[in-house]
Amino acid sequence: MNNLRTRHASQRYLLPGIVFAILALVGLCLPLQANAQSTVRPPENATTNIAPAGPPLQGGVQGTQSDAEIWHDIRLGETGAVSIPNKSAGQMIQSQGEDWRLYRNGPIHDYLGYAMLATIVLLAVFFAIRGRIKVEHGMSGVKIKRFSTLERMSHWLMALSFITLGISGLNFTFGRSLVMPVIGKDLFGPTSGFLKATHNYTAFAFMLGLILAFVFWIAHNIPDRTDLNWLAKGGGLIGKSSHPPAKKFNAGQKIIFWGVMLFGLSLSVSGWALLFPFEHHLFSSTFALLGNIGIDVPALLGLPQPPYSAIQEQQFNSAWHGIISVAMICLILAHIYIGTIGMQGAYDAMGSGEVDLNWAREHHSLWVDEVMAKKTDGIVAAPAE
Repeated sequence: MNNLRTRHASQRYLLPGIVFAILALVGLCLPLQANAQSTVRPPENATTNIAPAGPPLQGGVQGTQSDAEIWHDIRLGETGAVSIPNKSAGQMIQSQGEDWRLYRNGPIHDYLGYAMLATIVLLAVFFAIRGRIKVEHGMSGVKIKRFSTLERMSHWLMALSFITLGISGLNFTFGRSLVMPVIGKDLFGPTSGFLKATHNYTAFAFMLGLILAFVFWIAHNIPDRTDLNWLAKGGGLIGKSSHPPAKKFNAGQKIIFWGVMLFGLSLSVSGWALLFPFEHHLFSSTFALLGNIGIDVPALLGLPQPPYSAIQEQQFNSAWHGIISVAMICLILAHIYIGTIGMQGAYDAMGSGEVDLNWAREHHSLWVDEVMAKKTDGIVAAPAE
């Protein structure tokens, strides 16, 4: 009887014991399995796209490269394989980006700001010394046609679009340090976004104005011997000397014209490359072309030798675009000064298209003689209202 009771008791505890043993075994195996997974190594023939294989390392390190070597190669710009269309995403780290950031926020930010400030100061000093350049014999009251409506439209298209581009572009470089502390981050963000979109679309209006101005005025801006005389006498702007004879455009205006054309073309090309990134290799091609004639630009500027990666091209485009933009801004500031407060009667040329006859004779006497000789319909011999 006692043996029967003992047997029933042992059977009653047998099933829980088996379940407990199974759970204990599973609990013991799970950590072992996890630990085994953490030590899984790639096959012996596995390769990496980050860097070429090197000799086996000593000291028990597994694989053909240490982490330090791999990251060293990544920092140097090694590109791996990616399955997405944007192949540039295979470059994990582009160390030149830090150099570009320091250059953009350092020398470019400082020196370009100094250049614009120096231009404004010099113009103010010149105005204080020379004063407004007035028509020596006074206004005659007789008008002569200087620019047609279409010419003035192209000028103002180019001028207004450039002003818009200048304001929105300067915000990229100086907005964070000058504008954001004034209006705050909440307003600066959407304002900068709006200016960025405005900058992108206004660029095409500037390009159109640039082309029209070139077509209209290229024939009048070819340098000739009269320009040498004008430059030798300082255009009559220095001292109290009379203005040298000049055609429709004097040497100073020709300098402005060619500066705007060349700077504008450079801005258009670099801006196009920024609008459509990773599609052009302008700097690699240009430096290689100059190298063929013995001009090693990278060596002169302390830059790495080409060819450059797509992201490096974008960084060069960005820096060049900013430098040329400020150079053109300084040029246009001088142009605006002469065309407004700096010279009496000059604004009328692009305002109404008609200038006073005495003003025209003093500043562009050879052009006036040509107009008079041809007896064109451009002369309006009616008194000014």
